[in-house]
Amino acid sequence: MIVNTTPTPRNPLRDPRDRRLPLIAGPSSMVMFGVTGDLARKKLLPAIYDLAHRGLLPPSFGLVGYGRRDWSHDDFADYVRTSVTEHARTEFDESTFEQLRGGLRFVTGTFDDTAAFQKLTEVVEELDRTRGTGGNHAFYLSIPPDAFPQVCSQLANSGLNTPRDGSWRRVVIEKPFGHDLASAKELNDVVEKVFRPEDVFRIDHYLGKETVQNILAFRFANQMFEPIWNANYVDHVQITMAEDIGIGSRAGYYDGIGTARDVIQNHLLQLLALTAMEEPISFDAKELRTEKEKVLEAISLPEDLSLHTARGQYVAGLQGGEEVKGYLEEDGIPADSTTETFAAMRLDVNTRRWAGVPFYLRAGKRLGRRVTEIAVVFKSAPFLPFSSTDTADLGQNAIVIRVQPDEGVTMRFGSKVPGTQMEVRDVNMDFQYGSSFTEESPEAYERLILDMLLGDPPLFPRQREVELSWEILDPITDYWAKNLPPAPYRPGTWGPETANEMLTRDGRAWRRP
Repeated sequence: MIVNTTPTPRNPLRDPRDRRLPLIAGPSSMVMFGVTGDLARKKLLPAIYDLAHRGLLPPSFGLVGYGRRDWSHDDFADYVRTSVTEHARTEFDESTFEQLRGGLRFVTGTFDDTAAFQKLTEVVEELDRTRGTGGNHAFYLSIPPDAFPQVCSQLANSGLNTPRDGSWRRVVIEKPFGHDLASAKELNDVVEKVFRPEDVFRIDHYLGKETVQNILAFRFANQMFEPIWNANYVDHVQITMAEDIGIGSRAGYYDGIGTARDVIQNHLLQLLALTAMEEPISFDAKELRTEKEKVLEAISLPEDLSLHTARGQYVAGLQGGEEVKGYLEEDGIPADSTTETFAAMRLDVNTRRWAGVPFYLRAGKRLGRRVTEIAVVFKSAPFLPFSSTDTADLGQNAIVIRVQPDEGVTMRFGSKVPGTQMEVRDVNMDFQYGSSFTEESPEAYERLILDMLLGDPPLFPRQREVELSWEILDPITDYWAKNLPPAPYRPGTWGPETANEMLTRDGRAWRRP
């Protein structure tokens, strides 16, 4: 198999004065495998339209769908139109869609169909001739990881992975990046036999969210926060990702995977790394990734995993006034499944900045409400010149970065209650994206797809980050499988009692989002 060895050219359309998303992609096309799946229909295709509608894709952009359906190019265009009208973020514009429609193609085939990949090669070459895509093509693998070897092999055998005359070829991989360290390495070996490491873009859509990127702006663009962002002032950090829904129709994927592998290994460990990292010397991809990797390398696990991790599984009950099924009653779930739907753990970052500051991570389904947040909780003041009754309602100061919903930042601090006596109580100061900016935030996939087309990789984790994350999680999931069955918890609560006990042992408590 031939591996792409041509240097990736910089996009000549980059203009530092253009503050749109902020750059326009050059001549290019995308081939999408798994184009008929939910992710493509609800997220990827609408994101491509939204980019086109905002003028961030070239007028000649091509989009090729590959799948088993016996569709003509027009059938595929109708499918894309339906997806866009139902799920796009921006309003539907006929002229924008007609421009995009001119570059829509569909190839019918299975992953083992060599003749279909030859047809795909012909379609890609036709786009180069008729649409001026310049040999620049991205391959989006929105497919199960066990299909990667076959697709990558077909791309290599047909020469689709090999750029010509200064053009580029890239591959986009959706999570999960394996289900443990060994499988992640195997998956990477398969992909990097066909594409250069710098042409492999691993998508974690959380990193495309405006509020996740705002962690870096919040910390490093402001002088007032960084001096107290350390163990001298911070008591602990809580990172929460809660959903108020069950697994829905995801039984085939979710059972056997569970919450820890599904979202902690990627989303929450990335949030931890961004929260704890040192300031990079620039926003260059290499510098940003290096600092995140240093954090992941410095993480240590609790000595006793039975005391400082928790695992749960929701049971039947009431949520939002409606009766809902327990996990074991969900369609497609075995009655004896021990897959967790809630996971919590304490991690420590062994650096000078964070020594002694625990990071508590929790994630789960059927919890009190949908919320993702990072709460940096500060130590109590070492001395209070007030009487104990004056400060009875005073808690610890906190900075809470809300990733979703109600994106923004809340600062919690003590303030005097109006009146003739001294009484100090917690108050909140809020920043909200929706009320502070007139611009509407782009959807995460818009940012990530555009960055991939531009060859701009800061928001994409590289393989070393993936492997470090599995090195952290594997010992925990291995211990759980042998020693810790999931504890039951009721829908609408915040997980099993074992999660509360975990923090109580440390003299702390989970905050109520």
